[in-house]
Amino acid sequence: MSFVSLNASDFVVSADSITSTLWTGNNPTLNQFFTSSTTSSFNFYLDVYQTSSLRSDAEVQFSIAYGENEGSGSAPFNNLVTGSSPSKVTYGQFRTLVNGDENTNFNFGSNNTSSRDIYVLNVNRARYKEKLFPGTFNLVLSGSDGTNAARIQLTDNSKDVTTTTFSDAGRVFDIVSGTNGSAVTTAVTGGITAGYTPSGSYGKFLPDVGLLVLNPRALSLSSSLGGVGLSLNDDLTETALISNNSALFESIKLAQTFSMNSEETITSDYIFVRVRNSEFNYTTNPSMISGSGEFVYSSLINNPQTYITTIGLYNDANELLSVAKLSKPLVKDFTKEALVRVKLDF
Repeated sequence: MSFVSLNASDFVVSADSITSTLWTGNNPTLNQFFTSSTTSSFNFYLDVYQTSSLRSDAEVQFSIAYGENEGSGSAPFNNLVTGSSPSKVTYGQFRTLVNGDENTNFNFGSNNTSSRDIYVLNVNRARYKEKLFPGTFNLVLSGSDGTNAARIQLTDNSKDVTTTTFSDAGRVFDIVSGTNGSAVTTAVTGGITAGYTPSGSYGKFLPDVGLLVLNPRALSLSSSLGGVGLSLNDDLTETALISNNSALFESIKLAQTFSMNSEETITSDYIFVRVRNSEFNYTTNPSMISGSGEFVYSSLINNPQTYITTIGLYNDANELLSVAKLSKPLVKDFTKEALVRVKLDF
């Protein structure tokens, strides 16, 4: 077997961004929303399915969670421990994940720089490969009356910013009223500007960890102030957390529009294998040689010819590392040269 060394110029590295749909069934938009009929005490979150949870093809699309920094909105784990509740645990978990500091609260801007509570939409990890795709996020929320007057369409502001902001959880964008990554300005009481409410942005979009952290104070505003009048339950009861999660679920379900795509960066290593006219023209197949040491086919004596079907890549110790198969045999003789591009994805 003969080997040909590769040069540095024979290698090219390329990174390509691949986008794909997010929801089950390759759907870019989720229009139907279902929850499980079974609930239990101290539910931290509410799973949302694309179809009835009783069906075999039901899959969790995303989860809804409510968090409050003092533990309101849910019953304590132990009545003897003040403020120890699912809502406080949820707030602390996502505060540490996003801010990296358990002593800071979420900052939604304007009059809500230290928000006491949050909603979290956690996209199921199985729905996307690497990250969410900024600029494709569109979520419509509806008030309890279901009218257009009490509806808002949310998106990220990725197309409006020139400098990307980073948190401990990667890139972070504001969630604003608008479409496809751009905010729209709506004239409402209180002076909403470029998709923001008097209580700040509608939340934070964190594509690298599949999270949408929503601002309950903005969503609870009346429609005249840019909200949908979302009702929040601050009671210290087991049902309070369920009702808070259900309130946002019903708002999403009424509007019937949640669209988003995922994004993946594929790094490819291209290796250009050059076969010159004088190389690899003689077969090493032992069946081509007779017992007396002569070619079985006399035509190969003056006109040697081979068919390239496989390319093996070896290290300096001549150890086989990978194999590339051609789609069809490639004829090779002294009158032909070949250039084969091998693509390695990782």
